[in-house]
Amino acid sequence: MNKYNQGFKIHLLAAIIFGFAFFPGPGIRAQSSVMHVLKINTPVDVRDYFKYTGKDIPLISGHRGGMAKGFPENCIASFENTLRHTPAFFEIDPRLTKDSVIVLMHDATLDRTTTGTGKLSDYTWAELQKLRLKDNEGNITDYRIPTLDEAIIWSKGKTIINLDKKDVPPAITARKIREHNAEGHVMVTVHTGDQAKFYYENNNQLMFSAFVMTKESLADYEKAEIPSSHMIAYIGPHYKPENKELIDLLHSKGIMCMISAASSYDKLQDPDERKTSYQKIIRSGADIVESDLPIEAAKAITTLLPRDSKKKIFF
Repeated sequence: MNKYNQGFKIHLLAAIIFGFAFFPGPGIRAQSSVMHVLKINTPVDVRDYFKYTGKDIPLISGHRGGMAKGFPENCIASFENTLRHTPAFFEIDPRLTKDSVIVLMHDATLDRTTTGTGKLSDYTWAELQKLRLKDNEGNITDYRIPTLDEAIIWSKGKTIINLDKKDVPPAITARKIREHNAEGHVMVTVHTGDQAKFYYENNNQLMFSAFVMTKESLADYEKAEIPSSHMIAYIGPHYKPENKELIDLLHSKGIMCMISAASSYDKLQDPDERKTSYQKIIRSGADIVESDLPIEAAKAITTLLPRDSKKKIFF
């Protein structure tokens, strides 16, 4: 047994003895009714959780909340299912109904993920409540389309939700976060410095999941005077050698880097290939794996845990 594995097993045993789960759940225990919540309560906690230090615990982002048989995307029951296996935060998709209620739905149309058809924006909230969500295999479930309000209320004290950019105007999104005083557990996806600047000037406590795929795009956020402490950086769907320079630059500014496997490695048919790919994301220097399969991804990177990290206070 090498020293790394021996040290990891000692930490694992201590976690079991003293009653806390270090990270991540799948490598430690089977599904239970207990959720792996993040101990995050304030905007400062969020910034500290996402700050790159060089001795960080690899993080998992459940893309659209995560997908599993019987658990639809963008569904609170699915978020809970993921948290029964592993700590995670969640990227979700807010959209507007015909009567301006914000609900969670990735597609502009209902056909793929619900028992309805046509544009979501043609339906009122009351009409949408008659529909049922489908899981990723097309199976009809008992779950209904949730509202953003429900997701914000549910997530407080449990996890962080990251609001992707769909058809909800930024002013409405910013107002909704303020209504719930949710800066301590809600962040927003931005694609440009100008988008981030709008939110930051409205609320300087917000955390951003920022598209940063080049040094030039990082400069765009710096020009907009977005503090590096308020950002994680989405750098693309693939690990590749040319990422290293950008990752090193972002890390030098304390910014964590995220690679999303949702459109790339999650699609691999061989589970062993997926496992290797999730591990390579972390080994390439990235800090966050975003995945449609967060339970599987979390289990894959268990062996890559650091011996110790100050970040364990959040788990």
